Amino acid sequence: MADKSSKPSGASEELERNIFLTTVDSVYNWGRARSMWPMMFGLACCAIEMIAVQAARFDMSRFGMEIMRASPRQADLMIVSGTVTKKMVPNIVRLYNQMAEPKYVLAMGACATSGGPFKEGYNVVSGIDKYIPVDVYVPGCPPTPEALIYGALKVHEKVFSQSVKTVPWYRKDQLNEPVALPVLGPDLYNPKDREALQRLIEIQAEEAKQAAQAESAAEAVVEAG
Repeated sequence: MADKSSKPSGASEELERNIFLTTVDSVYNWGRARSMWPMMFGLACCAIEMIAVQAARFDMSRFGMEIMRASPRQADLMIVSGTVTKKMVPNIVRLYNQMAEPKYVLAMGACATSGGPFKEGYNVVSGIDKYIPVDVYVPGCPPTPEALIYGALKVHEKVFSQSVKTVPWYRKDQLNEPVALPVLGPDLYNPKDREALQRLIEIQAEEAKQAAQAESAAEAVVEAG
């Protein structure tokens, strides 16, 4: 009877040193998380902290994120760093639509998250998540470089939690349609709300018509009296 406690043969030792078992999801997500390229654009003062993160002191190359791409078609992560104005939202949404799947969004700072100290301003959007989906929020005004690194690691955690079987960009029933591009006019309008806006315009026109009729009737009564 063979002794089970005996050491394996030389061939078995060679196999143990060269073969390891894992899952497709683990390898797939490890490759994506360790080569996540951020998009190179900034909006306001938070962008200075984002630049600091890429410098030698913090060194995002430790996480495979040192290459910031100027083209959205080569970027995996959009960091919305700064105040989001109504004038900039259409351009941000356009850049988001030009990014290839899989793509992620990190809202950096109070302004990108909720409008920040300029929330009551006539030209400031109260959070970029009203127009594009956001995966991770990093609070602060501005957040420290350490906070941004923590947010990036949270994005990595989300990547590792995904599976090839369920991610939407591999499913035939997911059309992955682009996000509706907002229209900048007297205010910022979402094309998805076109019908509601049209009804509002019609109601306002009807109210103005009724007010004019009432005014004309009142003038007629005064003249008759």
